[in-house]
Amino acid sequence: MTTTFPELLGADETAATADLTTATAGEILGRCRELVRPALADTVGRLHPWVAEMAAYSFGWCDVGGTPAEGSGGKGVRQALAVLCAEAAGASGEAAVAGAVAVELVHTFSLLHDDIMDGDQTRRTRPTVWKAYGTGPAVLAGDALFALAVEALATVDGAGAAAAVRQLSVALGDLVRGQADDLLFESRPWTGPEAVGPAEYRTMAEHKTGALLGCAAALGAALAGAPEHTVAALDRAGRHMGVAFQVVDDLLGIWGDPAVTGKPVHRDLRQRKKTFPVLAALSARGPGAPAAERLATLLEVSPDTPDDATTRRAAALIEQAGGRSAALAEADRHIAAVETCLASLPLAPRASAELRTLLGFLVRRDI
Repeated sequence: MTTTFPELLGADETAATADLTTATAGEILGRCRELVRPALADTVGRLHPWVAEMAAYSFGWCDVGGTPAEGSGGKGVRQALAVLCAEAAGASGEAAVAGAVAVELVHTFSLLHDDIMDGDQTRRTRPTVWKAYGTGPAVLAGDALFALAVEALATVDGAGAAAAVRQLSVALGDLVRGQADDLLFESRPWTGPEAVGPAEYRTMAEHKTGALLGCAAALGAALAGAPEHTVAALDRAGRHMGVAFQVVDDLLGIWGDPAVTGKPVHRDLRQRKKTFPVLAALSARGPGAPAAERLATLLEVSPDTPDDATTRRAAALIEQAGGRSAALAEADRHIAAVETCLASLPLAPRASAELRTLLGFLVRRDI
């Protein structure tokens, strides 16, 4: 049963602020995973046994064949965001968990389908679901998780359930739009009037990555019966967070430490991805223009799978053209926008502090 959105700031703000959390991002993520895991496992367990096994495999709970395995299904950033925003809005534990379960199911559904579209054969050091079980079964498992996500919200008691389902529907529509644009970017040229520009990429990132983070932030408030302007502000905060997160991912995809990322250095350049640092470098003017021109030439003549020397040269040219600094500045702008959104809302101080801790974790990953 949900509660209504309370006015949480006022005469007691000073006392509440004095009790702000000192938990680390890892502790916050761990707490939220432990809170959500039982309901998530129960929901997945309602599926057809074979489909449930594939879903459990995708979360890292079992190996192929169903043998139990130690795993958490990743860090659980989106479910943590849903829990924290629900807590900030004064929602009951049931509403917080329901929103987190829905978000985690949709996120996993999108990963199953993304891995098929991108041809990725591994995720978190294990074969992807389509590689382990087959393409058709992986599509089926993804569809089942999507259906479960809608059910998880629709069956919550309270007036906020309908608003939450609408919120999820809008996010899914944007996610599909962003994924479509991202796939179409692959066939676009590096330069010229048909080239992808930073602004177009920013819109794609907001849809593909930001929509689900915005939905995660807004679902908790929607289920808590928060005012529409509060739900909308949290959605905006999550979308800005998503763009920042994506840009940081782009930086790590070129310059990230493999020991931290678990991926080869220059991986995105080897796959010829049109990421923000590359697009910003190609559009450089002034002192960065000569490096931008050399980068464009290199990208246009390089083979479909560039060798190490080519990717090292491309990374150096991107940095010389200002692509790395432009990406860092882009991430900073969106982080500032998140802070502005959060500061405008009457959120519970402890949950607000934990949200900021989570934000710091998302966008400061050894870049």
